[in-house]
Amino acid sequence: MTRYTAEKALLGDQPIIVLTDHDDQRKLRVACHGAALLSFQVPLNGELHDIADGYRDANEVATRPGSRFAIMVPFAGRIGDARYTFDGQAEDLQPGVIGADRASRHGFVRNTDFEIAELTADAAGARVTLSTSAIRPQPGYPHSIDLAVAFTLDAGGIALDVSMHNVGDTEAPCFFGWHPYFRVGNSALAGSAADGWQLQIPGETLIRTDADLIALPGAEAYVPLDDAPAFDFREARLIGSTILDHEYTDLQVEADGYIRTRLRDPVSGLAIAVWQERGVMHAFTADTAARDARRAVALEPMECMADAFNRPEWLDAIRLLPGAERRFRCGVEVLLP
Repeated sequence: MTRYTAEKALLGDQPIIVLTDHDDQRKLRVACHGAALLSFQVPLNGELHDIADGYRDANEVATRPGSRFAIMVPFAGRIGDARYTFDGQAEDLQPGVIGADRASRHGFVRNTDFEIAELTADAAGARVTLSTSAIRPQPGYPHSIDLAVAFTLDAGGIALDVSMHNVGDTEAPCFFGWHPYFRVGNSALAGSAADGWQLQIPGETLIRTDADLIALPGAEAYVPLDDAPAFDFREARLIGSTILDHEYTDLQVEADGYIRTRLRDPVSGLAIAVWQERGVMHAFTADTAARDARRAVALEPMECMADAFNRPEWLDAIRLLPGAERRFRCGVEVLLP
């Protein structure tokens, strides 16, 4: 048998893809619905351990509680009051909706059935590319984006290579985000919750938000971490009782060109690094999760900050010209004890 295989399968009635590294006993499962990663099994203490806290069954894949491992395009996070202005044109993503029911978050593809554009395996790794043309003109977004997300399992771990292609005839606001949850409780590990895990986020600046998690206006949004020590994880330390639902920017790049946010269990020695090439990192200790609160930690690499459609300082980063394609890469590395 070759080291890597890539195959189609089912989770209940939901089509999924299984990428396997037979030599290192690692297995990755991804749902076609939403292109949501479901599980990533790695060997630990003689048994397979799932480090991903994804959707557990077909019903969860369909109903998407908690946006676990959501692919977020053409925006990630929330848009304030579901309204924004782009190139002087005011847009409303929820026309006719009033009051507390107004909410727009995490883009348009979480409920999309992606197509399998590529499914391959060779001596270097296993790969699936999932694509969709579902982002088309709709209320508040008069643009057309083709999206492709390639998942690769290889010796380095998991890599995502994302392509956003503006196939319309107008300039469009567009950026990528990913919403992974990593299991820190209900497992074979000694730790029972996020409190006992160490976290390191290489950001120099905290993005300060209001109660609706929308960044404060202008320069008020950006707080040097020297002025916010409770949320300073530039050096690895225990999460402890800290409640996180925060974005970090001014991320420091390592020598190989990647930014890494690290999560480690000091008891077992298992360590996870989420890497990205640019952007911001959103960390969430899942205190408000619909199930298993605080038993997972979300580390979300995002190309731009949440509500970037309403931030002049992010205008160049979100702008995608007609016919243009922009790519974003991120992934997960696992260090076993």
